[in-house]
Amino acid sequence: MSEQSAQPEYRIEDLAHLSGATVRTIRAYQDRGLLPRPERRGRSNVYGDAHLARLRQIADLLDRGYTLASIKELLEAWDTGRGLGGVLGLVAEVNGPWTDEEAARISRAELDARFGGTPDEDAVREAVALGVLEPLPDRDTEEYLVPSPQELSVAVELYAAGVPLSAITGHLRELRDQVEHIASRFLEFTTEHVFARYLEHRPPTDADAAEAATMVRRLRPLAQQTVDAELARAMQLLAPQHLQFHLSTETPHTQSEEPRTVALPAGTIRAVQNLVGSEGVAAFIAAATEREVQKRTLDTLASKHHQVN
Repeated sequence: MSEQSAQPEYRIEDLAHLSGATVRTIRAYQDRGLLPRPERRGRSNVYGDAHLARLRQIADLLDRGYTLASIKELLEAWDTGRGLGGVLGLVAEVNGPWTDEEAARISRAELDARFGGTPDEDAVREAVALGVLEPLPDRDTEEYLVPSPQELSVAVELYAAGVPLSAITGHLRELRDQVEHIASRFLEFTTEHVFARYLEHRPPTDADAAEAATMVRRLRPLAQQTVDAELARAMQLLAPQHLQFHLSTETPHTQSEEPRTVALPAGTIRAVQNLVGSEGVAAFIAAATEREVQKRTLDTLASKHHQVN
């Protein structure tokens, strides 16, 4: 740092140390226009507090999920006086929690006790992989953060009812795929009919971004309320039919359990291989087929119900 200047001046190594970025990263940001060029002092390049602030700003936006291309647009808007306050407020609103549920902690001993008292390392690893449990480091005792205590409680009740842990985690994976599809459709719907007018500028103006953030707060509960209502409606419709099917005195039609060979297009096989690898093709196709059969069975039951009524 120079002692002759009233403003701090840094060599690139000093700037890297203070910002947490590498020298290579700083130079890359300069090349992409994200960071202003340094000033020359004789044979040396010098950086100031403005460069340090910009590097910290870039790091913050990266943490929020922005790409470097998007960050460049935002910073250009900032430099032309349009401001980032509204945009960052919108980002914070979207990135905030979408539930009022508070995370909890659980010890390994308590976790084992809630699932029958017998440790199951495979089940714990699967729960960590799914994000149901998050290991807490640097603890004298093995502890986990539970992002959704309600979800864990459901698993405990299902296990107590006799459902194997492997079946519970498998069902959760399938459910997540379906719920993520619902969430994606809800976002597409609201973007088209609500948020498009706020996001027509890239990046949006400060005022539009602030108004969009307010709208996110208003619409935040609607997705869950809609899903709750529709799930209740579907269960009310299908649960009695499902029970009636299983209480029927007719003997279900049984077929040979011997496996059969079915020809599939080569393109389908390649697509599945790209998803799950060669070793998982048979299991994936079997699971996909079983899910489709179950779906069509439920659709048929529902159709019969509407025809009767």
